[in-house]
Amino acid sequence: MIAIIDYGMGNLHSVENALHHLNAACIITNQAAQIQQADKLVLPGVGAFPDCMKHLEELGLLPVLQEEVLQKKKPLLGICLGMQALFEDSYEGTYTKGLGFLQGSIVKMQDPNVKIPHIGWNLLEPMQKASVFDKLSQAPFVYYVHSYYAQNYRPEDILGYSSYGSLKIPGLVRKDNILGAQFHPEKSGEDGLNILRWFKEEFA
Repeated sequence: MIAIIDYGMGNLHSVENALHHLNAACIITNQAAQIQQADKLVLPGVGAFPDCMKHLEELGLLPVLQEEVLQKKKPLLGICLGMQALFEDSYEGTYTKGLGFLQGSIVKMQDPNVKIPHIGWNLLEPMQKASVFDKLSQAPFVYYVHSYYAQNYRPEDILGYSSYGSLKIPGLVRKDNILGAQFHPEKSGEDGLNILRWFKEEFA
């Protein structure tokens, strides 16, 4: 069972529909007991980083995530804002501490030659060899919607990136049992579904 964590700021039903398409058993929940019983977790997200962390705290989910992900090593996929929350902190609006599962900070994208926010399809390029790329097309395009991105990260945590103007966007990140996608795999066609299938069937 995959628990899709509902903290009031996610593209929950798109993720649920994509997982159902893959015949994955899943549940949308903000209940600690259901999160603890799940085999894997998905943290989706649309909106602002400070609101994300505030909602997680108000729901009492911060210690639950710390225990399940860091101590019990339960596989977790963060999507878009959910991926950004995996990092140490963010400078979106007010400075806000993140979950701290990954090293790095979330900062505003800046390049006068491209439109911010970054909305649309972009090529996901491998940063290192990873089995997920064996599941994807030769030139996988994925769908982004964001104005902030991760910086000061560990290069070894980046599986794939996308170029946007002069910016190098960490698109797919991994550290041990923690996976993050800055793009929306549930909106990224067949390649996006294959990333979710890899998370469901092989990621541990």
